[in-house]
Amino acid sequence: MTDVALAVPLADEQRLVADAPRHGHRVVVRCSGAEELVAKLPEAGAELVVASASPQYLTARVVAACDRLGLRLLTVADSAAERRFAASVGVTDALDGPFSWSTTTTTDAPALAPAHESTSPVTSGGQIDEDTRRRPTVAVSAPVRRGSVIAVWGPAGAPGRTSIAISLAAELAAAGAAVALADADTRAASIAPALALLDEAPGFAAACRLAGGGGLDRSQFERISQLHRAGRSDFRVLTGIGRASRWPELTAERVAGVLTAARQWVEFTIIDVAPSFEHDEELMIDVNAPRRHAATIEVLRSSERVVAVGSADPVGLSRFLRAHAELGELVDPDRILTVINKVRTGVIGLNPAAQVRQTLARFGGIDNPVLIPWDLAAFDAALLSGRALLDVAPRSAARAAIRELSTQLLPVPAPLPRSSRKRLAVAR
Repeated sequence: MTDVALAVPLADEQRLVADAPRHGHRVVVRCSGAEELVAKLPEAGAELVVASASPQYLTARVVAACDRLGLRLLTVADSAAERRFAASVGVTDALDGPFSWSTTTTTDAPALAPAHESTSPVTSGGQIDEDTRRRPTVAVSAPVRRGSVIAVWGPAGAPGRTSIAISLAAELAAAGAAVALADADTRAASIAPALALLDEAPGFAAACRLAGGGGLDRSQFERISQLHRAGRSDFRVLTGIGRASRWPELTAERVAGVLTAARQWVEFTIIDVAPSFEHDEELMIDVNAPRRHAATIEVLRSSERVVAVGSADPVGLSRFLRAHAELGELVDPDRILTVINKVRTGVIGLNPAAQVRQTLARFGGIDNPVLIPWDLAAFDAALLSGRALLDVAPRSAARAAIRELSTQLLPVPAPLPRSSRKRLAVAR
């Protein structure tokens, strides 16, 4: 059994930790950054170090520490920029991601093999072992996942949909995922002002127009979206319409086209939608007329998960329970993740968490909701600075709850095929 130290994004870390035992490896160190890795390596007893080729996880100090301790270092790069960065710190041959565990018989040490091509064993410091350069390896392919669309919905009354959507995007990006945040609220779009972004040219409406004409490709997607920094990562933002009267631009067909395209380019598309999703009965006589809530309905129907946000007060809970029952008629209840925001004693009384859970279970049949403590100072600071909670209040109880919520949205590692669980030999 080989002891391994990991310094990779959270999603990759969870997958590798789950798969390690079946390949005869043991993860002894899990680090969220390069400095933590350097500090833990001398006492960790690891034989192999796996680090993502980004400034957060790989530095010249990491490379030097591996050389000093005689540890094998594997770096994994998901882009050309990451490969260039790895070379700048002394790793000349980073492996291409996505990756999964494989084993070589030449050294009896594990390696991470790219899912789409063979790789060469790498020595400490990232140098290729010339003796084994021409030995083909067999890679264990990681399952290819398309991106997930996560709708953030809530009833009228400002339960905190936008704040939750922004925080989720920031947490998933910080976990190493490629994330896009889109504002599809046709009544009161608010992501742009919340993040201090310009919205003269609404990104989501532009994406819908391009999708309607078949012109939405990756370059256009990157052109019309804006990058927003969160911690040491960033995510793309498609701002919403500035005037509610522009809602006819967001037809169901166009929105569906945007979601289909986004799934190809990012791992998570977080979409803030309007509270209303009822059908416009007065327009049903004209089947070709645009629908006022088409964008919200399309996002809710086609998303992999729906984060339903309510407010923890008597009015907010009453509104949420009524609207949640209607939501269950439109969306498979198994896809709905209930989040109750602004949990506090001032309007609920003693032990507000228990009272909220009891109310949801009794009147809505809702079990295991995610409760977000109300931290007014933290949310105010985020709004004032146009940033996410993880930047302005990283130790906030509200931020901790949202971070835990984000882990529930990360994909569960898929089991490898039975034939791939055996050790793979390298043919000479």
